[in-house]
Amino acid sequence: MRQVKIHTGALLAAGLIAGLAGCGSSSDGGSGDGPPQAAHPAAAAEQQGAGQQAGAEIATVRGRQIAVHKEKGDGAVWKTLSSPNEMGATRVFLVDAKDGDWLKVLLPVRPNGSTGWVKASDVTLSSTPHRIEIDPKAFTFTVFDGGKVLRTGKVATGEGGTPTPAGRFYFTELVEPPNPNGAYGAYAFGLSGFSPTLKSFAGGRGQLAVHGTNKTSALGGKASHGCVRVGNDDITWMAKNLAIGTPVVVKK
Repeated sequence: MRQVKIHTGALLAAGLIAGLAGCGSSSDGGSGDGPPQAAHPAAAAEQQGAGQQAGAEIATVRGRQIAVHKEKGDGAVWKTLSSPNEMGATRVFLVDAKDGDWLKVLLPVRPNGSTGWVKASDVTLSSTPHRIEIDPKAFTFTVFDGGKVLRTGKVATGEGGTPTPAGRFYFTELVEPPNPNGAYGAYAFGLSGFSPTLKSFAGGRGQLAVHGTNKTSALGGKASHGCVRVGNDDITWMAKNLAIGTPVVVKK
């Protein structure tokens, strides 16, 4: 596993963590910790070991922006996405398919599950054997290395009118809250998906996240505005072992 330096010098945009939909319920009253610092994480880009399955492919944007097309080979640009992204992390995509010089990628935009095509020459490809499956009915997560279970634990999901949506997502960035004992725990992974009911939240875009918590008693139930909470030991383990771009599947 290749170590990646944690950058703590530059603060991300104000309200980043608060703007992640569901990072705390209305009863939490907010963390009051201020914006988190970038964490490109302690071990966010592990190298694949001998005998591991290839797993998912991750496309990392090479330049300061990338053109996204609705169809491969289409001359018209559909979207232009910047890198670093809005959170200050290098832009990555989860690769869905390959066709010659083109890649179909999962996009971190609304609606959830959106895909587009990018040129392979505009990204650097890597792979991870890891994936996370979240079961909202059982309130559990499972981390897989190919077909092998690496870690399991309890989660808390969205409550009431702010459910955690089912779907296929991926980690888009890792941030480190200034107070590891606050409402967001030791780390928070941004997800490529968004709340289906909150178009904005505390100044943010209603982006979903997987993050730690200072209320372990809430794990095993519905307690958030849509984010997935896990224990601080679990999120710290994820920060050390899972790459940005790791697939996250939320079951129905």
